[in-house]
Amino acid sequence: MLFGEDAAMPAPRKYPPELVERAVRMVIEMRSTSPGRSGLVRQVGELLGVHPEVLRHWVRKADAEAALNTGTAVSVTARVHQLEKENADLRRLNGILKAAAVLFAADLEPRK
Repeated sequence: MLFGEDAAMPAPRKYPPELVERAVRMVIEMRSTSPGRSGLVRQVGELLGVHPEVLRHWVRKADAEAALNTGTAVSVTARVHQLEKENADLRRLNGILKAAAVLFAADLEPRK
């Protein structure tokens, strides 16, 4: 073992996924029932034996993922709707231009 090798790396703490999910769910549920209440992350962390900053990180990550999933679904749907409308407008304009081209071509033909 090299000198100072064990001092450079903190001890890995692996929490079971069930604990992570339960802790995050508890914080989110408590936050929704009493929005003005402070110290929820600390209280839940102490109750479950998780450091409050670790739990705060998990909650922020879950919030970001929820916002991303919700925002993405809404923005994709809105974008598809916008593109479908734009496509219909372009098809209509294309039809108008084709009709105008036929009329102008008829005017250019020599009359007999």
